[in-house]
Amino acid sequence: MILLEINNRIVEETLTLKFKNALAGHKPESIDVTVADFDGALFHISNLNNDKTKVRVSISLKFYKELQEHGADELLKKEYGPLLISPEDGYNVSVLVDLENLPQNWEEVVKKIGLLKRHCFASVFEKYFDFQERGEEGHKRAVINYRADETMYVEAKSDRVTVVFSTIFKDEDDVVLGKVFMQELKEGLRASHTAPPVLFSHREPPLELANTDARVGENIGYVTFVLFPRHTSRATRDNTINLIHMFRHYLHYHIKCSKAYIHSRMRAKTSDFLKVLNRARPEQRSNEKKTITGRTFVRKE
Repeated sequence: MILLEINNRIVEETLTLKFKNALAGHKPESIDVTVADFDGALFHISNLNNDKTKVRVSISLKFYKELQEHGADELLKKEYGPLLISPEDGYNVSVLVDLENLPQNWEEVVKKIGLLKRHCFASVFEKYFDFQERGEEGHKRAVINYRADETMYVEAKSDRVTVVFSTIFKDEDDVVLGKVFMQELKEGLRASHTAPPVLFSHREPPLELANTDARVGENIGYVTFVLFPRHTSRATRDNTINLIHMFRHYLHYHIKCSKAYIHSRMRAKTSDFLKVLNRARPEQRSNEKKTITGRTFVRKE
C-alpha cells in the first residue's frame, strides 16, 4: 500500500526553484501561485508588497480556529520562529522568506514550509499526547470538523489516547471496500504487535461518542485508533502524527485505487470473452459456384 506524502510537493518545488535562482544570482521574478491540498486547504505563494525578493507562503484552513483552541499558534511559533508574519488577508498563517538573505540551511527551511499544514494539524495531537504522558484525565474531548460533514475526535486517558475519524462514503460500493480495507488493518495487528488497535463501525458511532451529536446514517463510518504510550512517547510521536493525520485521505485513496483496479480487470476479462465469442462464431457456407467460363450459379442442396 502507498503512503501519501505529508508535505506539499508543489510548495517545496516552487520555493526550491526560487532559492536556487537566487543563489545563482538570477534576477528575481514575481510570483502568484495558489495550490489546493487535502481537507480544503489552500496555499498561496506570492510577493509581499510586490517586492520580488520577499516570498510569502500562506495557508487557509477552514477549521483553523478549532486548532487554535489546542495550541496551533504556539506550536507554529516554536517551529517557524522569525519566519512567521501577520497572516495574509483571507488566510490563517503566513511565513516569509527573503531571497536576499538566504539561510545556510535553506533546504531544511523549504521542507519545513512544505509541512505547514502538517504542523497546524499536529497541535491537537501534541496537546493530548502530553495529557496522556502526564497521566491526566477528564479533559474535554477535542472535536475538529476537518471536512464538511466529517469530524475527528481526540480524547486522552491515563494509559491511552483515542482518536476517532468519522467519514462519509459517497457510494454504496465504497462502504463494502472500506469494510474490507479496515479488516486488513485489523489483521495488521497480528503481523506487527506494535501497531495500534483499529476499530471500525458502520452507521452507528462507537461507544466513545455515545450521547454526543455524532452523525448516524447508512453512508457513515467511524474509524477508531487506540494509541498507547509506545505510540505517543517523545521518540515516536512525530511519526504517529505523520501517519494518523493523513489517515482519511489514505483510506479513500486506496478505495478509489481498488475500484480502478477492479474496473480495469473487468474490462480486460470482457475483452477476453469477446475474443472467445468471435472465435466460436461459425463460418457461413456459400452455395455459389463458378463455371470454367466464369459464370456464377447457386447450387441447390
